[in-house]
Amino acid sequence: MSEERTFRGVFAIPVTPFDERGQVSEEDLRRVVRFCVRAGAHGIVAPVNASEFSALSDEERRRVAEVVVRETAGRVPAVVGVSAVSAEVAVEFARHASQIGADAVIAMPPYVRKPDMEGVYAYYRALSEATDLPIFIQNYPLPVGVPMSAEFMARLLRELPHVQYIKEEVQPTTHAVSASLRLGGDRLKGVFGGAAGRHMMDEMRRGACGTMPACDVPDVHVAVYEAHERGDLVESRRLFNRLLPLLNLEFQYGVHVYKEVLRRRGVIRSAYVRAAAIRGLDESDHRELDEVLKEIEPLYKVTGEMI
Repeated sequence: MSEERTFRGVFAIPVTPFDERGQVSEEDLRRVVRFCVRAGAHGIVAPVNASEFSALSDEERRRVAEVVVRETAGRVPAVVGVSAVSAEVAVEFARHASQIGADAVIAMPPYVRKPDMEGVYAYYRALSEATDLPIFIQNYPLPVGVPMSAEFMARLLRELPHVQYIKEEVQPTTHAVSASLRLGGDRLKGVFGGAAGRHMMDEMRRGACGTMPACDVPDVHVAVYEAHERGDLVESRRLFNRLLPLLNLEFQYGVHVYKEVLRRRGVIRSAYVRAAAIRGLDESDHRELDEVLKEIEPLYKVTGEMI
């Protein structure tokens, strides 16, 4: 692990690229991570939901984490996803993350047989006892997540020494950000927004320290964030309004859109998605994506040829 730092900014989530047979493409994954760093991302987070982590084998998850840590090479923080169906499995992923040099870990509570709140507490306690890395609580909505109240997460922060950050994705995220900042006290080092950054303007106004979107347009998310940070709220809002139609498409089709945009940008070769809950983009979706991208392509800072 690198020296402890305070995490802020746009922490991009790399997709897990597959070839047309559905096998992980490590070459394309390395390109995705380099793309995120060159696009200005302030951190990298994987494998998590936007990385299709639940469709990966345990060995693939470890390998994705290893590639991410190696490719970031200390240039930006690498946060490794360790969500699991049990505390025992999450602990194994967290120990692996520590061994390979990750800067932090992030975890949802168990997502198959969901525990009650005392079970969730025991899960995060096991993680805090197993690693000295900072831990992000990922508060994710049903049906995948186990929504947690701000009061409960404040208890985790107070009582578990390595629990330090929250990624908030339970609606309304804006109110949840405010509640966590109010209740978290000095133990809370920061709250990140999620949900692809759809609410990042209001979240940042309320005090969120950043956002964790998928990685298809990290340069645009960074432009919104950095304009806000330097106090140019008019420019930040203008850029966000250009980005929002893409975020709306992402809300409907998720990883299908992330990967198709990355394919069009020359970052990955295939937009193959494993075990998707919905079908891929149809002809009309592609036409809509054509129109949406026309508005934001001038904001790109990185091309596939630059990676």
